[in-house]
Amino acid sequence: MRSASTEHPSSERPTAPAGAARNTPLTALDHVPWGDIQDSTGSAAGIPHLLNGIAGGDADTARSALDDLRKRICQFGFVVEQATAVTVPFLWELAKLPQVTCRAQIIRLLKNIADARQWESTAAVYPKLLNHRENPVVWERAARQAVRARRGELGRLMKDEDGEIARATTELARSLGA
Repeated sequence: MRSASTEHPSSERPTAPAGAARNTPLTALDHVPWGDIQDSTGSAAGIPHLLNGIAGGDADTARSALDDLRKRICQFGFVVEQATAVTVPFLWELAKLPQVTCRAQIIRLLKNIADARQWESTAAVYPKLLNHRENPVVWERAARQAVRARRGELGRLMKDEDGEIARATTELARSLGA
């Protein structure tokens, strides 16, 4: 069983960076019971802090926050967690905001999540995995569905003036069969 991280207690509510609350969906972070959801470190209570760092941080802060978030919700680029699906809509919103400095990396993370099949592959060999109370196959499917649910955003992102964002979005679109 995983132990909860003490880095960001669930009672701590990170505040949005100045100007971010009006321009991002991050005000909806408080509607997610992060302390009751698991990421790779235990409690997902630290995820709002990382999303706020991506949204309002300078390039180094945003990149560091995204790296930490990636380790929590999509380890190694293919192992998703319970918190992944509820984090995906916030990633889509951040990918659309021109002031976010790591948009291409966010889109690549969305592609990794869309391609994740680790738990399904493991369950194919060890079907007893599906009988566990915490069923990671369900998490993986929910995470992939969360990425697909917003595929309508692809067209706009593929036309982005930043070539890196356009390329990353094209790769994501291919993964989604769009």
